[in-house]
Order: sequence, then C-alpha cells, then structure tokens
Amino acid sequence: MRRASSACALACLAWAAAVHARCDRPVYLTFDTGHMGVASLVAEVLARQHVKATFFLANEPTLDGGTSLDDHWAPWWRARAAEGHLFASHTYDHVYWRADLADGTFEMRPSAGPQAGRTLHADAAAYCTELQRSADRFHAMTGATMAKLFRAPGGKTSPALLAAARSCGYTHVPWTPAGFLGDELPSERWPNERLLARALRDVRSGDILLVHLGIRSRHDPWAPAVLEPLIVGLKQKGLCFATLREHPVYGAVLDGPGIPR
Repeated sequence: MRRASSACALACLAWAAAVHARCDRPVYLTFDTGHMGVASLVAEVLARQHVKATFFLANEPTLDGGTSLDDHWAPWWRARAAEGHLFASHTYDHVYWRADLADGTFEMRPSAGPQAGRTLHADAAAYCTELQRSADRFHAMTGATMAKLFRAPGGKTSPALLAAARSCGYTHVPWTPAGFLGDELPSERWPNERLLARALRDVRSGDILLVHLGIRSRHDPWAPAVLEPLIVGLKQKGLCFATLREHPVYGAVLDGPGIPR
C-alpha cells in the first residue's frame, strides 16, 4: 500500500509540474543566422533560462572566415537540436527577393555564397531548391528534420514568392511589429538599454520576436547583453517562451507528415 501511495504521489507531482510548465501566454523567440560571434553566449542564456527558440538557418559568413553552416558549426547545431529547439530555412545563400518579373520568375540577390551581390533570376523550382538546401544541410549536420517553415531574408516577399514556396510545402514566418527587437539598428542611436526598455514595454503574448546570431554593423552587440534581461523581464510580466511548434497557426503546419513534434 505504501509503495502504491508513493507511486501516486510521484504521478501527482509530475502532473502538477506539467501544468505549471504549460505556456499560457507565449511569445515566440526566433533567431536568424548572422556572423555567429554571439552564438555560444546565446546558447548559454537559453539553457540557463530554460527557453526553447526557433532558428532560421542560412549559410552566412562568420567572423572566423567560415560560414554558419560549415563543419566548424555542425556540433553547435547538433547540440541545439538535442536541446529541443526548432529549426527552419532562411534560404541557403541568404537570398533577398527584389521583384516579380513579367515571365513569372523572380529577381533575387544573395548576400552570401559564390554569387553574393549579383542580381539573379529564379523560377519557383529554383527558389524551392534554395529553401531546401538549408534543410538538407541541417539534416546532414544533425540527423534531424527541419520544419517546413521559412523566413525570407529581410522579410521581403511577394504573393507570387509565397505561392512558389507553398508549392513545395514551405510556409513563411514574418515577425510581429513589437517583435522587432532592433539588433540591426545602429548602437549610437539605439543603445541596448533603449532597445531593452522598448521591448519590455511593447511585447505582448502572441508576438514573434526577431533577433540574430550576430550583426556586423552593430558595434554594441545586442546579444547576450539584452537577451537575458529581456527573457527575465518578460517572464516577470507573466509571459512564457515557446517555439513555433506551439504557435496556433504555424504549429498546424508542423502537424504534417514527417515533421517530429
């Protein structure tokens, strides 16, 4: 009888912990790749604060002369996958959409890769290939499956581009207005203290937050200086953190076949 009571008590404690852990007022922290100079510090903060995030991956130049999806960074991505974060495409060569063309193709300009800075034309199939390249590389590095979500560099899209992505199963994820955390803004006019105060004032439940794993143009890095105080402050306001797997719209996309939950 004593053993049964102990088992019941343990089950009740587990149930209570699960209820306590449920995220009822979520915000969705998302990271786009960047120069990766703050990546290790970001990972430490997320682990310390027990926060799961969504990462959008592109193969961007890093501070050490490599790229964000090269073999040097493969163990880092593998560790984040093991921690239960979510991953999605940011196009492989960080390709910006610039215009829809009359022949049904798109004018594009990559900021990374061998054709960085060149104006290119791509049809829907080529754009789908570009999205899938990040997914394939992620799988090669980690053995895990990337979600069929993507974020266009700069958030620049058109209805035709979004339709092209949907034709190969990809759904675009922008950020919400208050979720623009400002790590791309100049430090001189937007110091970290100002960005933190603005985010703590404006972020609400349901917001999708955008930040990067390093921005070259910002002299006073946003992360990790703002990241941990922001997480702590939002928690104190009663908010909690979830990946896009738990989002009411994008979570439905992840219910498709082959996407682990």
